[in-house]
Amino acid sequence: MSKAIVLLSGGLDSTTMLAIAKSQGFAISALTFAYGQRHQSEVDSARRTAELFGVEDHTLIDIDLRAFGGSALTDSIDVPKGRTLDEMNAAIPKTYVPARNTIFLSYALALAEVREANDLFIGVNSLDYSGYPDCRPEYIAAYQAMANLATAQATSGEQSLAIHTPLIDKTKVEIVQLGSDLGVDYASTVSCYEADSDGRACGCCDACVLRRQGFEQCGLPDPTRYVDFGLVGT
Repeated sequence: MSKAIVLLSGGLDSTTMLAIAKSQGFAISALTFAYGQRHQSEVDSARRTAELFGVEDHTLIDIDLRAFGGSALTDSIDVPKGRTLDEMNAAIPKTYVPARNTIFLSYALALAEVREANDLFIGVNSLDYSGYPDCRPEYIAAYQAMANLATAQATSGEQSLAIHTPLIDKTKVEIVQLGSDLGVDYASTVSCYEADSDGRACGCCDACVLRRQGFEQCGLPDPTRYVDFGLVGT
């Protein structure tokens, strides 16, 4: 059975991606980061998700990107609320965390060498936000090329490393439908940028808006727990 490193945040996208990797027969090593983000409850969600999927090899890394700041997720910057899709795509969002995916992939690359895994899964998506520079296909291609110049297993003539981005060109509707088809229980996931300590969502940030629209347009009940109005069905 081939081994894969899956970056697992505990959100809707990464949980769907974990289900995809499992369905493809990979032996999973999950990697989660507590990086000083506002929504710390997503780390708890990642733990629950790993348990639900029977992932026994789950590594939690503590790093503090608040030391750099520069993002609404790691600094004293307001999280945008109530924005339209056009507003979300107008510029790089304040929720962009500088170099986050580069940092995460570097840790994943190190773990892959130790676990002797040739495959990495990351749930980047280039459609939700046009402004996230580290979610673009060309970025992933460039990182993969670099990774195959940087690792002992690749440069020694063994199998090269591949970075899988199964959600990169999918809409939120397609992601929700795909996960549902794979039996994902989205009730245990946390996507909100300002989720409270119990994992309840604000309902107004960009992540909440996109997630809610995904369920609505799929015609599926939204299992998200919201701060003000509990479980909603639309």
